[in-house]
Amino acid sequence: MSNSASVLVDPLAALIEGPSRAALRLALAVPLSGPLGMTGPAALACAMLAAEEANESGGLRGRALELVTVDAGRAPDEVAADMRGLLAAGAVDAVCGFHTSDVHRALKAVTANRTPYVFTPPHEGGRPGQGVVLLGESPREQLAPVTAQLSARRALRRWALVGNDYIWPWAVHAAAVPMLRASGAEVVLDRLVPFGGVDAERLVSEVRRSGTQVVLLSLVGRDLATFNRAFARAGLTDRILRVSGALEENGLLEAGGDDSGELYAVMPWFASEADVDGFAQRYADRWGPTAPALGAYAHGCYQGVRHIAALAAADALNVRSLGTTAPGPTGRRNRAKLARADGLTLTVVH
Repeated sequence: MSNSASVLVDPLAALIEGPSRAALRLALAVPLSGPLGMTGPAALACAMLAAEEANESGGLRGRALELVTVDAGRAPDEVAADMRGLLAAGAVDAVCGFHTSDVHRALKAVTANRTPYVFTPPHEGGRPGQGVVLLGESPREQLAPVTAQLSARRALRRWALVGNDYIWPWAVHAAAVPMLRASGAEVVLDRLVPFGGVDAERLVSEVRRSGTQVVLLSLVGRDLATFNRAFARAGLTDRILRVSGALEENGLLEAGGDDSGELYAVMPWFASEADVDGFAQRYADRWGPTAPALGAYAHGCYQGVRHIAALAAADALNVRSLGTTAPGPTGRRNRAKLARADGLTLTVVH
């Protein structure tokens, strides 16, 4: 396997060098700080593995795939300003990564009709825009397993909706209300709280007083972990079911795990699944036993980089082609699945 240093390029160096004839440079926009920063190390490791594999295949028309990291855990205007500078200098040829939907909107405005942009996580819905590929699912698509499987298994009729106050949770709540009502359920609490500063104890108290049977959580990153820890301290884990569209393995680790059998996640990929394509084994072989924990966000990042490499190999990495071409085999959308927390593991519910 190639040395990791060969696929990483410092953003400042990329700005100074400008366009590269020898390399296809991909701006990797992942959160390396902020509430989602816990997911950054695994995402970076997965993206590097994808780039190394693409380079070893030799299919990029004589060019090496390199990654230029952009910390997407900051405020949207800061991330957009950095990306605008890289694009103006001709320092990157495409953009890929996962980040919150407000950062996604800011980057979409910067890249529009200018450079290919592959956004990998579950998204807020709507039209992707010219040159944008969405590998994740919309809130309605992601919530389908929740309403179908949980409502069928239990008489869950009283729901609380709790999320951060920004674009993706707004869309989740907007999609959830009619879907729950159609299944005969009612929403007894609907709360959106500031991003990055959740008052978990107060929020848990509101949930307790609402008399809810299940909480649909669209809190993200550190806020989600903080809420789950407070929920456990309040002794509610065995009494009220929780389900989240943003919980993956790193968030479960941050929350200290859960053995209640009443915490669920809805994501497109889980590390506990059968390693049918050998991805998890290749990741373990590359990074060893101390590698960052794999999760859905990181796995999506791997798929995004491989998808861009496949487009480049097919001479289709341009805004016009992306506007009309669906994701191919290396960047296919994985359908959301329901998984239950079992200690520090998320196990798919069949």
